[in-house]
Amino acid sequence: MLASAEARAQWWRSSPKDFEDCADLAEKAKTKQDKTAQLAECNSKFAGRRKPGGGYTYYDFMQDRSYDIAGPNPTPEEQKRIDLEYTAYLEKQRRSSIVAAFNAKQMQEQEKAPEPPPQPQQHPPQLQQASLRSPTEKVPVPVASPVKQAARIRAAQCAKNAFSCEWPRLSQSLDDLKKIFTPQPAPPATPNRTAKRG
Repeated sequence: MLASAEARAQWWRSSPKDFEDCADLAEKAKTKQDKTAQLAECNSKFAGRRKPGGGYTYYDFMQDRSYDIAGPNPTPEEQKRIDLEYTAYLEKQRRSSIVAAFNAKQMQEQEKAPEPPPQPQQHPPQLQQASLRSPTEKVPVPVASPVKQAARIRAAQCAKNAFSCEWPRLSQSLDDLKKIFTPQPAPPATPNRTAKRG
């Protein structure tokens, strides 16, 4: 019984040098079940895969990334480098998640917060010149609409390239393009009411 377990553990005659040699030997297995078991053993014995031009590569599925390594398995130094890069990868992922959550929370708060009512523009009192001539008609000074004034205030407070700030501008541009390319319906013709009744 002990001899058969030892024979199964070392099913190859000469020790394969890498995964590809091991897999070639496994291909010669008599049954599909033996072949599957031998390939699994090759997988556990050799982490690296032979590259066409020579050398080996190690695929780290956790990072979805490959590393060049010296032999069929990473050396302790190579494994340490891979582990350090994985730690940096996890930190980068963690920071990205935090930034995404923070941005989502800010977007929600901006959507919930009511916009402050636009402040009426205050002009300093204007001095009028006294004259003996007849008074002339005063022309009102144009004042920006409250909507445009609020938009200017928001634009001044907005961070550059922030999606929440750029979206209204993009939306307005799209509306303008729609107006340009969408034909305007003709106004309905009013019936002529001067026709004689009779």
